Amino acid sequence: MMSINKGKEIAEGSSRSTAAAAAAADHQPNPPPLSRYESQKRRDWNTFGQYLRNQRPPVALAQCNANHVLDFLRYLDQFGKTKVHLQGCVFFGQPEPPGPCTCPLRQAWGSLDALIGRLRAAYEENGGLPETNPFASGAIRIYLREVRDSQAKARGIPYKKKKKKRNPLKPNDDSSSFPIQQA
Repeated sequence: MMSINKGKEIAEGSSRSTAAAAAAADHQPNPPPLSRYESQKRRDWNTFGQYLRNQRPPVALAQCNANHVLDFLRYLDQFGKTKVHLQGCVFFGQPEPPGPCTCPLRQAWGSLDALIGRLRAAYEENGGLPETNPFASGAIRIYLREVRDSQAKARGIPYKKKKKKRNPLKPNDDSSSFPIQQA
């Protein structure tokens, strides 16, 4: 009979300690939820890491270079949703083709550009040096430019770089809103 009570006390004690631990956890501040950008960056980083681990042989992040990144971008093309007409397609160069064709679906240039931006930031946030960042490589910039240009040609819509807005400096005159007071 005594062993039954002893077991009961142990069980009750463990539930008390569990309740105490839960109460203590309630007093710890919860981190704020991640922004949409931060969540996407984390997902992208994890996806890239999984891609490297699935390579044969697996590639360590420290050994990753621009060629691995380019292979990753090409791999992602198979999941794209943007129709990119090939040079021989009758709809090549038409912004709104009148019918279906067998041209491949690819990742849109804007999606790839945003992805590289997130991965570039994630690399450095995870301890990578800016000088060795494979996502900041010139080869990546060239690849993205080629994708952008080829997709623009395929759609018949030239890509135009947005002009940066510049605030022209006003000449220094006496009619400024903060006049210099003379003594």
